[in-house]
Amino acid sequence: MHARDFGRRLAFVLVLGGCHEKASAPAPGASPAATTSTAGGGPVAAGERKLVIGVSQCNLGEPWRVQMNADLKTAARKHPNVTLVFKDAQNDSLRQRAQVEELAAAHVDVLVISPKEAAPLTKPVAEVFHQKIPVIVLDRAVDGDEFTTFVGADNQRIGREAGKLVRELAGARANIVELEGLMTSTPGQDRHKGFREGLDLANHPGLELVFEADMAWLEPNARKEMESALAAHRKIDVVYAHNDPGAHGAYLAAKAAGREHEMKFVGIDALPQEGVRYVKDGILDATFAYPTGGAEAIALALELAAGKTVPHHVTLGTRLYTKANVDQGGEAIQ
Repeated sequence: MHARDFGRRLAFVLVLGGCHEKASAPAPGASPAATTSTAGGGPVAAGERKLVIGVSQCNLGEPWRVQMNADLKTAARKHPNVTLVFKDAQNDSLRQRAQVEELAAAHVDVLVISPKEAAPLTKPVAEVFHQKIPVIVLDRAVDGDEFTTFVGADNQRIGREAGKLVRELAGARANIVELEGLMTSTPGQDRHKGFREGLDLANHPGLELVFEADMAWLEPNARKEMESALAAHRKIDVVYAHNDPGAHGAYLAAKAAGREHEMKFVGIDALPQEGVRYVKDGILDATFAYPTGGAEAIALALELAAGKTVPHHVTLGTRLYTKANVDQGGEAIQ
C-alpha cells in the first residue's frame, strides 16, 4: 500500500486516553461468548478527527496478552480523539475471523490484530487490507505480505539464544525438556526452530532432548505435560519453555514431585510481575524479554498520521535476565 492510500484513513493514533472502559453489546450475529470492550479518551479538541481503532486480540488467558492491551492503552493515553474497540477471540481462530469481519463491516479506521494462528487469519486480514483499511499485525504473523506493517520480536533469534543458554547450563551431558507454545502459531514454530539451532545437538552428542510437548502457551497445560515428563524420566537437567507461564508450570510440577532442585528452568516473556520476578525469586534460571509492541504500534500510528511511510516489518529487541543481572535490568542481546 502506498503512502497516499493511508492519508485519507490514517491519523490512527491508538488512543485510550484518560480512558474509561466499558463492555459493549456484541455486534449482530456475533457469538455471545465473544468479548467486546471499548475505550475512549477525554474531550476532543476542535478540528480533531475522531478515529475508531479495532483491536482483535486472540485471547486474554495469557498475562502477556493482557499486558499488550495495557501497553496500547498506556501509550495512546495522550490522544483523546481516538476510540479503541477491543475484541477477545478467546483462543478460537474461527471466532477471531468473524470478529475481524465485524470490525471491517463497522468501518474502523485501522485494524490491529494479534492472530491466534497464521493460516486461518491470513485471508480475512488480506480482505481488510484490500478495503484500504490499514492493518497492523502484532506479535504473531500471518502468511504472505497483505498487511500494512508487522511489529514483533525475532522469535527464531530468541529461540536460538535460548538454545545456546540451555547448552551452557546443561554442560557436557544432560537430558533436556522442551515445552512448546502453540505449534500452529508462528512464534511457537520459530522459538522451536531457533532453539534447535542454538542447541546444536549434532555437535553435542552428550545432550539429549528426552521430551517435548505442545502446551499451547498455557501454564496448566505445561504443568500437566511436565508431570508426564517427570514420570517418564528419572533424570531431567534443563527445561526450556516457550513462555514464562510454561516454565513456571514445569517448575510447579517438579516441585510437587520434590525434584525442582535437580533441574534448571528457562522461559521467555520477562514481564516484571511474572518472568522477571520468577528469576529474582530463584524459580527460573533465566528469561528472555519479549516486548508486546504496544508502544511501537502507537509510534507507527503517529507516523502514518503525519503522512510518513512506515517499514513493512518492525523487529523488536530482546534482553536476557538471569540471577546475576536481573537487578541491573538484564542484558541486551546484541
